[in-house]
Formats: sequence, C-alpha cells, structure tokens
Amino acid sequence: MSLPLVDAVVIGASAGGVDALMVLLAGLPAGWRLPLVAVLHLPESHESRLAEVFRARLPIAVHEAQDKAPIAPATLYFAPPGYHLSIERDRRFSLSCEPPLHWSRPAIDMTMNSAADAYGPSLAGLLLTGANEDGAAGLARIHRAGGLTAVQDPEEAQVATMPLGALARHRPDHILPLRELRELLMQLDAAHAP
Repeated sequence: MSLPLVDAVVIGASAGGVDALMVLLAGLPAGWRLPLVAVLHLPESHESRLAEVFRARLPIAVHEAQDKAPIAPATLYFAPPGYHLSIERDRRFSLSCEPPLHWSRPAIDMTMNSAADAYGPSLAGLLLTGANEDGAAGLARIHRAGGLTAVQDPEEAQVATMPLGALARHRPDHILPLRELRELLMQLDAAHAP
C-alpha cells in the first residue's frame, strides 16, 4: 500500500473514545516519530487525567497541549478540557474559549480544521467512535486539503454516530476496524521516519 508522507496525525473521538485509543495506540514502538494530537470530548468542569493514563502505557512523551507550545515529534498531545485546541500555521498550539461546538469544548472540528490549514497534504486525520457529528466537517476539510482520512468502521465503533456522520460528508481514504487503523498508523510512522 502506497501511503503519503505525513508530518502529524489528528485523532478525534467521543463516547467510547478512551477505550478505542487504548486499542489504537497499544504497542507503539519506542522509536515512534510522528506527533499525535488527540481530541476527546471531556467534561469542562473536571481535570483530565488522560495524559497521565496514557503516559504510563506508551513509550513516547504524552502531554496536555499548552497554549503557544510548538508541536514536537514523538509526542502524544491531548486537548485540555474547557478549551478549543487549534493548530497555527507555524505548527504551535493555540487554546481558546470560544463557545462550544457540537456541545463540546474542545471540539474535534475546531482542531481538525486548523490542522488542515497548517499541514495541508502532510496531515492524517482519524475519526473514531462517538455520539455526535463532531469531526465530520473537520475530516472533510483535511480531505479537501489533500490529507489522508480514515474512519473507524461504524460496525465496530462503540457508538457509530460519529463515524457515520463523517461517512455522510465524504468518502475517506480508509474505513477500518481499530486493529487495522493501528496498522495504518504504524505504516504512516514508518514512512515518515528518516
């Protein structure tokens, strides 16, 4: 399979997303290079422990994204609760308190739209399980910018609304179960590595 060279991967998920990410990211190799940016719908009033949970399971750096911080390779970032997470054209994070989108802040569409503008065809977007249509417009924008798009197979998703919303907007490059999305990630990183 011929894959494009990508410089970053943005992953969106909602209901069932933590379990899905556990499967998707299990066994990342220590030599992993690509930056991964994950946006999950989180309650605004609670501190997130996602970075702590995944840091204990992965051999790469894991952080909650910070305003104005540059995006580093070999790092998994989580959008913090209560803020929209954007990626600027200089590939730094930007946090904002604009109104919720799809009843959520952070919103997946916000991050994917900005990432598509920042990375163009060198971006991959993955949309996983979830209970609303957040991410569908963002994934379509990544596609229009020339990036690679992939959706979790709705038949496997814990909640199929989010994958089905994406499929209603555009035909992604891949519709795969988590195990095969994980293999796709591995191949993207292998192609990216110097």
